[in-house]
Amino acid sequence: MSDLPKPLRDPAPMLEKALQEWGGREDLWIFGYGSLIWRPDFEFAERRPAKVHGWHRALKMWSRINRGTPERPGLVFGMLSGGCCQGMVFRIPKQNGQEVLTRLWSREMVTAVYDPKWLTCHTSHGPVQALAFTLSRKSPSHTGVLSEEEYRRIFTEATGIYGTTLDYAHRTWEELRRHNIHDRGLERLLKLLQR
Repeated sequence: MSDLPKPLRDPAPMLEKALQEWGGREDLWIFGYGSLIWRPDFEFAERRPAKVHGWHRALKMWSRINRGTPERPGLVFGMLSGGCCQGMVFRIPKQNGQEVLTRLWSREMVTAVYDPKWLTCHTSHGPVQALAFTLSRKSPSHTGVLSEEEYRRIFTEATGIYGTTLDYAHRTWEELRRHNIHDRGLERLLKLLQR
């Protein structure tokens, strides 16, 4: 796997910090806003719709492996500051928390692009503190503003080891709708291809 981009930072101390902040005394909560909703890859005891204030889901993170290549980067979702984001929280029993976090790090933090943060997630059963993978606008993986033409080109051309950016965006949109979550921004982007 020498083709993998070098991590921006060492993900190991970031995992240690997340484990320490969680503490292991209570069940672990994870907030999903993109592919974690339709492919969590871990067992959970409970899943609830949740809303986070101060952050929003945005298809503005370059993907040079999973949904694109270094030559033709694709896009995946990041959670950027500002607005609010509806997604799902997953409760993992405390005895499985360390194993699940370690596996999540292997999936989400290979290049250590995300800034993992503990955020207050509002659910119908009250708030929970959940770990979310956020993206800084200062990150080299943040796309900045993309034109409709650039989104169209990426949707038509970008493919990585897990498939196309378009499939990723569609799968997320379908799963959000299945849970009665409306993302107008994503819907607008997907309609670009119909024009």
